[in-house]
Formats: sequence, structure tokens, C-alpha cells
Amino acid sequence: MKDALYGDLSVIGMSGSEQFTLQVDSYLKEWRRHGGEGSFLVNVECPRFGTGEAKALLHESLRGHDVYIYCDPFNYSVTYKMYGQQVPMSPDDHFADLKRVIAAIAGKARRVSVIMPMLYEGRQHKRSRRESLDCALMLQELESMGVKNIITFDAHDPRVQNAVPLCGFDDVRPTYQFIKALVRRYPDLSIDKDDLMIISPDEGAMGRCMYYSSVMGIDIGMFYKRRNYAKVVNGKNPIEAHEYLGRDLHGKDAIIIDDMISSGESLIDVALQIKEKGAKRIFAFATFGLFTDGLEKFDKAYKDGIFTRIFTTNLVHRTPELLSREWYVEVNMCKYVAYIIDTLNHDDTISTLLDPVKRIHNLLDKHRKEQGGQMKMNFDTKKK
Repeated sequence: MKDALYGDLSVIGMSGSEQFTLQVDSYLKEWRRHGGEGSFLVNVECPRFGTGEAKALLHESLRGHDVYIYCDPFNYSVTYKMYGQQVPMSPDDHFADLKRVIAAIAGKARRVSVIMPMLYEGRQHKRSRRESLDCALMLQELESMGVKNIITFDAHDPRVQNAVPLCGFDDVRPTYQFIKALVRRYPDLSIDKDDLMIISPDEGAMGRCMYYSSVMGIDIGMFYKRRNYAKVVNGKNPIEAHEYLGRDLHGKDAIIIDDMISSGESLIDVALQIKEKGAKRIFAFATFGLFTDGLEKFDKAYKDGIFTRIFTTNLVHRTPELLSREWYVEVNMCKYVAYIIDTLNHDDTISTLLDPVKRIHNLLDKHRKEQGGQMKMNFDTKKK
């Protein structure tokens, strides 16, 4: 890694991201300031007027700095007072505050990078009728304000970056972190195509599922959604059925992989069908756990034995209720984000961070060796 820095490092955590950026800051201080003194976090606030209008205030100069702004547009736990009422911040409010902070920097920073784990309006990325292209407009707006790099995770459709071809755009997939969390939690899991399958819940998830399948050396099964295109419910065509394509699941463990859990109806339906087809343990990987309709249906499905565990990252807001659930496993991404910031600030390539194949293979080799050693110990114990 290069010794020279692109500029003095500054990290800004937007509203609701304070705990995440505190952990990122602790890693950066550990690596760079062994005494642990000082902080890379910038003191920023976005106060509101009684009408709901706002402004951004910087409490220190960022002239010549290399600035990284972390923004979770989906943190509805942040509220503000408007006409005497407590109003939860919407994605629109979070994005407006992000622009306010960039405007307050006023072009004085040497470089501004935005880390937006789940892209604002990322699901409104293509036009199928007379409708807006919100995600593309958002990216173009950030670029026009001087943002040089946009870093996101598991984009719903990374082709949206075509809207800003001259702006840095990195789509990071936390594949390694999910596999690591799974084998740590379940050391008895057999990573073999005779014992484990990757399941794509729909056609759109096939790309990420093929990656998991390739690096883990196991097969894929796929569900496709049969929709009723004559109806529109809550802005989308309702799903009438999930149809399965793939090998026999009887006696195998299964991992359902998707970019997000929204209401969770599709996930539970897919898990139920997999269970009916004879799968043993069912795990779900979702980069973003939104749980927009609450947790009750997941509690019931878990109690009924439909799934074993759900893994999501801490890149977006998680409620205390979710964190307390027995069926939930959090995949901590703070160290990974700190690595990305540290590498970019040294003006070095993040290619090795974005392509974790070697680390995944090393992890799986270690897991298989530990399993082999445990089996040998059990065999020797039985002989005695």
C-alpha cells in the first residue's frame, strides 16, 4: 500500500449512521493512530426549522481533505419536529440532507466520496412505462455537485451506473463476509454440492447466486415469479406463484440469496416450498434487511421450522427488536468499510477488496480442514 495520502482523511456519518461510523473510525484509529487519540469523524449537523426546512452546518474546515460521507437513506428511526409533530425521516429527507452537507463543504475538499450502501431509489432504475428514472437522476445530481466516487453494496441493478459514466462507481458484494458468518455459526455445515445448494428466489438474483455457486463449488436452484400483469398492487404486479427449477433438494441444506428483504413474503414462500421439497436447514442471505411489514410473520415461520437463520448486514438500520430475535444473525461490515476508506485514502486500488475469491477459498479450505480434524477426533474417541 502506498504511504502518501490523497488528502487528510475525514469521515462524515449522516443522521442515523453514527454508531456505524464510530466503529469505522475505531478501526482507522487503530491502524493509523496507535495511541487511539483524535478522530477522523467530522462534526456535522442538519438542524430543522419548525416548518421542516433544514440546513447543514460544518463545525470545522475541510479544505484539501479527502472526505467520505456515509449515508443510509432508509433509516426511518431518525425523526424531526415539523409543525409540532415528530416526523420520521424518509429516504427523500436523507438524500436532501446529504446534498446539504455536500453544499456546505462548498467545493473546498480535495475529493468527496459518498458511501451509500443501499442506493436511494435503487429499485427505480429502469423505465417500463411513462415513469421517472429516480436513481439515475440521483447519481447525476451527486456528480454535478462534485462527488468523485460513489460506493454502494449489492446494487439492485449495477447498470444504473451508466447514468454517470465519468464518475467513480463501485458496487461491492459482501460475499466473503456472509460465508464467514455462516461457517462460524454452523461449523458442521458441509460445503459440498451433495449436501448444500444455493437458491435464487427469482430471475433477478441469479447473477449474485451464480457467483456464490462458482466460488463455493455447489449447484444452484432457481425460482421464477409468475406475476399477474393485469393488476398493480402497492406499485407492483402481484406474484401469483413461485415455480422451482433445479435439482432435488431432499436432505440438503439450502441458502436463499437476495439483495434485500422488504416485506419478506417472497422469502417465506420460497423457504416454505424448499422445506416441502425436503430441504433440511434453510438459511437466507440478504444484504439489506428492511422488514417493512414487521417481524411477526418471520417469528411464525421460524417457530414453524420453515427457516433456520436469516443473515443481513449492519449497513442499514436494524431495530432493537430485530437484533433480539433468535433467528437473526448480523453480519458486521464496519471493518470492511474501514478497509475501503483506508485504501482509497492512500490512493491505492480496491480491486483485491472487491474480488474476494482467494479469501473465500482460503476460508473454505480452513473450514473443511477443521471439519476433517473434528471427524477424526470423534472417530478416535469412538475407537477408545
